[in-house]
Amino acid sequence: MLWPFNHFRKPRMPSRGTIEVIYGMIVTQAREPLFYRDLAVPDTVNGRFDLLLLHLWMVLRRMRSMQGGADLSQALFDRFCDDMDANLREMGVGDLTVPKRMQAFGEAFYGRSAAYDLALTAGREPLAQALCKNILNGEHIDEARQLAVYAEAATAALERLDEAAVLGGSWKFPSPAPAGA
Repeated sequence: MLWPFNHFRKPRMPSRGTIEVIYGMIVTQAREPLFYRDLAVPDTVNGRFDLLLLHLWMVLRRMRSMQGGADLSQALFDRFCDDMDANLREMGVGDLTVPKRMQAFGEAFYGRSAAYDLALTAGREPLAQALCKNILNGEHIDEARQLAVYAEAATAALERLDEAAVLGGSWKFPSPAPAGA
């Protein structure tokens, strides 16, 4: 017999460990030296932030289709926000300025996510243009095309994962190395 009050139970929140593992994988991949050395991503605070957003967007895109994906996505986004807040404070940004900067980070994330979603569905060249504009400061279109190939491969690899693999953090992003390298 089913307990009649099951629908009153709060949905199970993703474990803190799961979020830490997934966020750690995103940060690790965004720090991969090949992006900065071979794909012209500026090795600056802004360049690293933009690459972090790209990887966060790819993972959150995968989570949309998962059961409980909204809660997991929110927990992952909250972890990202906590990290950005801590980084701002570590860099010496004052308490009164942090909320404004956090709002700017949120706007950047949502703007880029919308641009990348549209571009990904439109094809590789629109994705390369979006990446060139948002990550490469409007320069290095050839490297942006390579970055688009990488982003397509990474999103496809994430889509092929089953939910258990995503939640277990038992996956890796593909290498950002250009094909044949």
